[in-house]
Amino acid sequence: MNGRIEKLRKIMAERGLDAMWVTGSVNHLYMCGFDNPDGALVIGQYSAVALEDFRYYEAAKNAINNEDFEVVMLDRNCDVKSCISGMFKRVGYEDNFVTCRTLDNLKKSLGDVEFVPAGDVFELMRRTKTREEADNIIKAQRIAEASFRELLPNITYDRTETDLAAELEYIMKKNGSEGIAFDTIAVSGSNSSSPHGVPRNVKIEKGFLTFDFGAVYRGYRSDMTRTVCVGKADDEMKRLYNTVLSAQLAALEAIGPGESCFKMDKIARDIIDGAGYKGAFGHSLGHGVGLEIHETPAVAPNAGDKILMPGDIVTVEPGIYLFGKYGCRIEDMVYITETHAENLTKMEKELVEI
Repeated sequence: MNGRIEKLRKIMAERGLDAMWVTGSVNHLYMCGFDNPDGALVIGQYSAVALEDFRYYEAAKNAINNEDFEVVMLDRNCDVKSCISGMFKRVGYEDNFVTCRTLDNLKKSLGDVEFVPAGDVFELMRRTKTREEADNIIKAQRIAEASFRELLPNITYDRTETDLAAELEYIMKKNGSEGIAFDTIAVSGSNSSSPHGVPRNVKIEKGFLTFDFGAVYRGYRSDMTRTVCVGKADDEMKRLYNTVLSAQLAALEAIGPGESCFKMDKIARDIIDGAGYKGAFGHSLGHGVGLEIHETPAVAPNAGDKILMPGDIVTVEPGIYLFGKYGCRIEDMVYITETHAENLTKMEKELVEI
């Protein structure tokens, strides 16, 4: 049996739930292994139903293990109400995804059923990655790295930011990515001072050129940032770049199981602040990565007493941003094991001048 179903049923029992109604597309994929943005699952203690509409039904029948789920077609005769009515009294739901209207309609039609917000159930389940999940993320990362290496020789002064972002996405898909992990960032010159800047349809400016991008493999996402220089870097640019790199390397050296998320962020932040860039590192050091690009845990100044645990996959991505001038970020992913942190990113970090 699907180990994730067993784990969910244990949590359901602890919370007094008869069933879990799954509507989020990511959690649908996580629980049954089939990607359907419009599907739904109803998982009880002794039964599990995957509701798939006509467009996805055949593919779902082929992809979902019938020992774990009964795959049924979502239509007028079979919907979520019919899978719950008369069978369950206390049903958990994904309060991050279900609309008020949908929930109100179900409550009205199933007056004897209590619907309970599931809160962080799936967030906590998905936080701990198995070796297989880590290997999927590694595969996505290798696709991203190979694609970036393929792009680098093609960066010329007459290219635009949107052009470079689009080509990188094309190369990743050509190299086996199922899609893009998130909207690709390719920002140059003054635009690089915006951590999540949007690529412009203008020729790249001289100075820093930052790429933040990721590939997808079996639903799992990678995340990497590399900053290169268009033209020769001056002494101040080299100093800024090396400060970011030093901050990242120090955090990578310290990170591991049982370490404080707050402390990891502070290690990198103190180096950047101490180099005279206080206030220029405005985002957190990192975040979890998995089926979504931002997952638990946050490696951040406001992380409190949260610690890194075996199975976490998190980014380590310090940056310095001088508004109106330029910015730089360097990002790797690490897998927290029982004994250490395994860096999943193999891309070079030396400052490349184009």
